[in-house]
Amino acid sequence: MSSKGKSVAKKKASVEAEHEYEGGLAVIAPDAIKDPGLEPHRVRMTDKSPKHEKAAERQVVFLFLLSILGSAFALYAYFAYPLSETDLGSVRNNTLFLGLGITLGLMGIGIGAVHWAKTLMPDAEVSEARHQTRGSEETRARAIEIIELANQESGFTRRKLIRRTLYGALAFFPLPGIIIFGDLGPNPKNTLKHTMWEKGVRLTRDPYGTPIKASDVTIGSVFHVIPEGLSELEHHKLEEKAKAAVLLVRVDPKELNPSKGRENWAYDGIVAYSKICTHVGCPVALYEQHTHHLLCPCHQSTFDLANECAVVFGPASRPLPQLPITVDAEGYLVAQSDFTEPVGPSFWERSA
Repeated sequence: MSSKGKSVAKKKASVEAEHEYEGGLAVIAPDAIKDPGLEPHRVRMTDKSPKHEKAAERQVVFLFLLSILGSAFALYAYFAYPLSETDLGSVRNNTLFLGLGITLGLMGIGIGAVHWAKTLMPDAEVSEARHQTRGSEETRARAIEIIELANQESGFTRRKLIRRTLYGALAFFPLPGIIIFGDLGPNPKNTLKHTMWEKGVRLTRDPYGTPIKASDVTIGSVFHVIPEGLSELEHHKLEEKAKAAVLLVRVDPKELNPSKGRENWAYDGIVAYSKICTHVGCPVALYEQHTHHLLCPCHQSTFDLANECAVVFGPASRPLPQLPITVDAEGYLVAQSDFTEPVGPSFWERSA
């Protein structure tokens, strides 16, 4: 027999020795796989050296103090670098330093807690049987004893400096978020119903404020529109633009299907709709000329321009509000009135 044949025969004999055959099925012998058990416990330096234990405790305290300082710096940066409508650099500085502070606040708590657990808390592995039924009173009392023992072993009550710095870090790190969300302002309610649009206000190009003539709008073209006078505002320019931004599109008048009472809201196939998605307020900025669909890039809500921007796909729950328009004596497009319903997301309170 060749060496290769001997090797195959040897392997086959080894397999047969480890298996029993019953009805043609191979059955693994009971002692073929053994429980390896737990690995031997390795003693850490902090377990056998008071010097290393004290150093690890100081490191944990430092990390918790770093978290407190980071959260405090985030609060400072929020007020030290206020946002400005005219200076884009203020947005960069505010975001950078606020983000750094929040990062230090969260990182200090996370790394400190992990370092505490890995260096100071007991790391011996144990296995324990778990039962679904309620234990006896003796078992429950024993469980309480184990919890108290774990508390003693972790040093949570004994290591006062760690405990106090942890409390401080936990108290400080939510403050930047509270300040930021608190500064968002009150629920807008029906304030979104009123914008800068009113009768006779011209439609102008965004962002330059150039008036638009009806003759300038060709079939299939799209204009991003703001009300006349918006670009000259000194205060609250961004807030007003966020409410009044409009998309202007021209289609074949025969393809529009206005409902009763809206027959004169468009001008010769030119329609104007709020640019603010009714889902969560993202800017609707994509137009498919073939389907007459307006698309929101954030969550793919799709609105049918030919049918008063009815929702045809996506999470938006109501159509985009339409701005009634016409032309003035000089042929410029103007608003007939303000929007007849609130613009923006539907989750805000609405009474109209």
